[in-house]
Amino acid sequence: MREPDSQVTRRAFLRLSAAGGLALLAPRAGAAGAVSGTGTAAMLTRPIPRTGERLPAVGLGTWQTFDVEGDREREPLLEVLRRFFAAGGRVIDSSPMYGRAESAVGDLVTRLSPVPAAFLATKVWTQGREAGLNQIVESFRRMRTSRMDLMQVHNLVDWRTHLGTLRRLKEEGRIRYLGITHYALSAFDEMERILRQERLDFVQLPYSAGVREAEKRLLPAAAETGTAVLVMRPFEEGALLRRVRGKPLPAFAAEIDCTSWAQLFLKFILSHPAVTCAIPATSNPDHLADDVRGGLGRLPGEDLRRRIAREVG
Repeated sequence: MREPDSQVTRRAFLRLSAAGGLALLAPRAGAAGAVSGTGTAAMLTRPIPRTGERLPAVGLGTWQTFDVEGDREREPLLEVLRRFFAAGGRVIDSSPMYGRAESAVGDLVTRLSPVPAAFLATKVWTQGREAGLNQIVESFRRMRTSRMDLMQVHNLVDWRTHLGTLRRLKEEGRIRYLGITHYALSAFDEMERILRQERLDFVQLPYSAGVREAEKRLLPAAAETGTAVLVMRPFEEGALLRRVRGKPLPAFAAEIDCTSWAQLFLKFILSHPAVTCAIPATSNPDHLADDVRGGLGRLPGEDLRRRIAREVG
């Protein structure tokens, strides 16, 4: 006789717990470290619509940047995380698709003392219920956590199956929030349908000053359905910054407390009312220090948003 899904879920996590894989890091809900890297200003926070929990507006992605192993390769990333948490950051997003990134996050966060109150997010990226559950359990082990803050269905792969699993895990207290992601603009119509048909906590999507398709329907749908928004690829994997390389920062940047193009582009994203958190990825501590300042100070209004968009054509 086949076991009920809830029993399969519980047994899988009990096996991992017995092996010691869930005892190292327990992310905590609550207040973020709200002091900036300069020690003088608090990072902007945004509420998660479903609960009102506030998240710092600039998080950290791990695609390509955290796919490393060994102390020598990970040492710069440890400094990235030190600066990130000192600036008030909390949200770290990863995926089993990102190679060794989940393991790097779990290793490096637990090296910090005291262990920070990270908001850990990752994804399920496979076909089938059992394969999905096994992958989720492995992500818990790699990220060294007893509870995942956010688990997402990566690129909508077998999303109906995995949302069922994620709902059970949420009911059991194994995860706090669930959501979906996709990197492709061609998936926006399906993502909008899912947002309107399913009760999701988060959606992760690409959005930038140069790639604005999400403004048409997907961001409004997130706002209307009470879905928090994580923004991937805020710099279009560096292409946006390359387009303005050598170009002087416009004078109006000072009106919104920006001293770099990266800060200007992040503030463009964060000025959209549906956006909860932008997650630029970097392995460079100096770039991280620049990025988190995008969550400080004033945000552009509609006029400045139009001017920022014009700067990148």
